[in-house]
Amino acid sequence: MNESFQRNFTKIKEYWNNRTKKQKLTYVGSFLFFVLALSLIVYFTSRTTMVPLYSNLSPSETGGIKENLDGRGIASEISDGGTTIKVPEEVVDTLKVELAAQGIPKSGSIDYSFFSQNAGIGTTDNEFKVMKLDAMQTEIANLIKGIDGISDAKVMITLPEKGIFVSDQTEAASASIVLNTKPGYQFEDSQIKALYHLVSKSVPNLPTDNIVIMNQYFEYFSLNDEKNSNGTTFASQNEIKKEIERDVQRQVQNMLGTLMGQDKVVVSVSADVDFTQENREENLVAPVDAENMKGIAVSAQKLTETFTGNGAQAGGIPQGEQSTDTAPSYVEGTNSNGDYEKIEETINNEVNRIRKEIVESPYKVRDLGIQVMVEPPNPNDVNSLPQERVDDITKILGTIVRTTIDKDALGTELTDEALKDKIVVSVQPFNGKIKFNESTKQALPWWIYAVGAVLLAIILLLIFLNIRSKKRREVEEQAAALKEIEPIFIPDVNEETETESSLRRKQLEKMAKEKPEDFAKLLRTWIADE
Repeated sequence: MNESFQRNFTKIKEYWNNRTKKQKLTYVGSFLFFVLALSLIVYFTSRTTMVPLYSNLSPSETGGIKENLDGRGIASEISDGGTTIKVPEEVVDTLKVELAAQGIPKSGSIDYSFFSQNAGIGTTDNEFKVMKLDAMQTEIANLIKGIDGISDAKVMITLPEKGIFVSDQTEAASASIVLNTKPGYQFEDSQIKALYHLVSKSVPNLPTDNIVIMNQYFEYFSLNDEKNSNGTTFASQNEIKKEIERDVQRQVQNMLGTLMGQDKVVVSVSADVDFTQENREENLVAPVDAENMKGIAVSAQKLTETFTGNGAQAGGIPQGEQSTDTAPSYVEGTNSNGDYEKIEETINNEVNRIRKEIVESPYKVRDLGIQVMVEPPNPNDVNSLPQERVDDITKILGTIVRTTIDKDALGTELTDEALKDKIVVSVQPFNGKIKFNESTKQALPWWIYAVGAVLLAIILLLIFLNIRSKKRREVEEQAAALKEIEPIFIPDVNEETETESSLRRKQLEKMAKEKPEDFAKLLRTWIADE
């Protein structure tokens, strides 16, 4: 192995010594450029860029967020005297959404100071305000897209103008958000709460009451305020009513959206809910044998008394006479004889004793109305949607209304005529559709492709120069070998020495084979001469 290494090292050394000075400089410069480019790529791809996550925090809240991030294993830095916390750039959006779901931070706001660093020197205050507002809207929309069930979002923020005087009262900001939600996705209260909290903390002086959120189906996402819902009966009942309407609306929207297309159907539901709650107790007694109205005999007793003969004379003093005797008095009457019989029968029967404590549900749908707007396949032609399809939609809605309305609350049977008054299907084109820009896929920066192309060109150039130099070296080695080797003449041992007689004999043999007539004439001439 050492001999092989020594031989290869000797070849490399000879190859390097045979190169010209220009070639050596080219190889060394290419190698250094390759190492430098590779080092830059590794540096820019592996380094962690720290950007602000929250700013204007209190020291205690900064410590709480720092502890939360350390528990997640995420690197973080604290700057600006403990009021700003920085995290890696690739996780800042995810952290804003996750921490907002936990109600963090209680104070401060999301930092947008890095936008001011990109502003030019000649940027005016108004231009900077517009850039900052646009950056905030875009950044909040990107954050909202990270929530499950949301494909795209559009954000409109209105910031109040600052007063001229210090005593002027600052107005609150407002925000309107339109979400492009995934079909059939149901948001939980925690997600909606996180969404409101995220937007509120992203914009300075923006209370949750000034935030309006809706989706492309014109469904509003209201914040379920625990104080209001538990404090007032009206708020809780209104929330329950809205929840029932949303459930029916989602059911109809998903069903008709699958049939016609999600952007071809708009559903509105209005419900009348009975919140009357009844608590009653029933104590019922029912026979075991309901057919014969009899129970089960547990115990029985039968007494029979008979008497025959003369009755005993009444003793004592007749009533009305004065006597000092202590004997009892009696009513005087006639004496008689006779028979006496008494039969007494007692049976104890066991019956069913039923005790019911009934709590009537306070949520009964007394009435329900469904309004559906359908866009025809050809928006410019209303007749492109056949009437049979409209009738099918009406039947589907009728089934939903029949099964949703409480039968006892209705009182009477729901007829077909009454059902038609609760369902409206309108076929017309939609002129107020909200269009979302197609989400662009994030690509690698252009400089990565440029550096890769340069490195590829350098590698190909080195390969080409190596192959070219190798061929040139082989040609030079062959030429040098030809110069060094001198030809050595070695006579053939089998070759006979040519003489004059042997040459004549070969000529005669050749003539005898090729020209036998001339050869015969030549022989005759030789014989005649002799």
